Amino acid sequence: MSRPQPLPPPTPGDEVAWVRSHLGHLAAETHDDLAASRSFRGGQQAADAALAAFDVTGYARDRNEVWPQHRRGASRLSPYIRHGLLTLPEVWDHVAHGPARDVAKYRDELLWQEYARHLYARLGPRLSRPLRAEPPTGSHVRARGDEPWDRQMACVDLAVGELVEDGWMVNQTRMWLASQWTVRHGWDWREGEDVFFTHLLDGSRAANRLGWQWTVGTGTGRAYGFSRAQVMRRAPGLCAGCPRRDDCPIEAWPDTPEPSPGDRPGRLRRDDDPEATGGPGTSASTSATQQPPSVVWLTAESLGDADPALAAHPDLPVVFVWDEPLLARLRLSGKRLVFLAECLADLSTRREVSTYLADPVALLADAGAAVTFAPVPGFRARAGRVRPSMVHPYPWLVRPGAGPVTSFTAWRRHLRV
Repeated sequence: MSRPQPLPPPTPGDEVAWVRSHLGHLAAETHDDLAASRSFRGGQQAADAALAAFDVTGYARDRNEVWPQHRRGASRLSPYIRHGLLTLPEVWDHVAHGPARDVAKYRDELLWQEYARHLYARLGPRLSRPLRAEPPTGSHVRARGDEPWDRQMACVDLAVGELVEDGWMVNQTRMWLASQWTVRHGWDWREGEDVFFTHLLDGSRAANRLGWQWTVGTGTGRAYGFSRAQVMRRAPGLCAGCPRRDDCPIEAWPDTPEPSPGDRPGRLRRDDDPEATGGPGTSASTSATQQPPSVVWLTAESLGDADPALAAHPDLPVVFVWDEPLLARLRLSGKRLVFLAECLADLSTRREVSTYLADPVALLADAGAAVTFAPVPGFRARAGRVRPSMVHPYPWLVRPGAGPVTSFTAWRRHLRV
């Protein structure tokens, strides 16, 4: 098989046209509809600016506010954290000198992200199955043409618009849409999770799946019910201009019967090999010949300048592979693809970066790559076949342990941070 040719590198300011030209056939949208996020730009420079601008003061009070937007206290850092442009330890330290109540609440949210990563690293695809209970209203099949969210409802229209146009929502509106999908309509939560994953710039199977499981009750045994009272509390005044204000479908609290118990996977209680789950604790050569690496392999889990492999090998060329078989299956929104292209375009102003549209295993097998461990099943499967010459540690906030991850509370009880 001939080696694929590298793509022309994306350049700052030209990322949308670049994605349309080289990746448009893999996007969820048509060529003409493909666009960047209205509100976020990818890249280390954008991430650094967003972190510098974030003041944790008031976070505990305002984190759940939805509308008007100036009332929101959310940090808006999640797309950058998701792709390793900002690490959880870095963000943890950034807020250290804020008001104690706000620091504690924000750090609690960072720990929730870390918990999601631990859970996914340990369970892998098993996270797509209910953790503790079956959805309380069942998982009915959605008929073709059924619309999950009524956009005549001002609250739903606001949330869906931000999902589709920005690729980001505050946590409160994520719960609104997830509850509307499953608790009220009874549709399969995994289909809804896939819709979120298609669009969200911070979409990860770890945080996204855990969030849906929590909202629909499969992870906690208690569903979150979406009602008008929550909209009036978190988005005061929004209902006044709603076309359905006099015929509100969520006027009353939804019926949320007790969920049926489910079987917990055994690995929720104990991990017999936490070192394998968390990856190497120090940079480790995996080459039998002990040959030094010749290239840095970047993945979508770790695109920041502080990526351990990137930082350890400052003189090596960098390779990023757009995984064509995976992207053809996922059909991500153009926003997500553009965000990644923006990250690579920004990095290319400081490092030599080559990108390919290929199967990463076919391209990089035994190529002498240095890479940073990623706590996702796809990385472990591909790295086992690529056989990188060196694997660098993932920048955990807290390394995975052997103890229970049956709940956030149980997991946190064993932490020392």
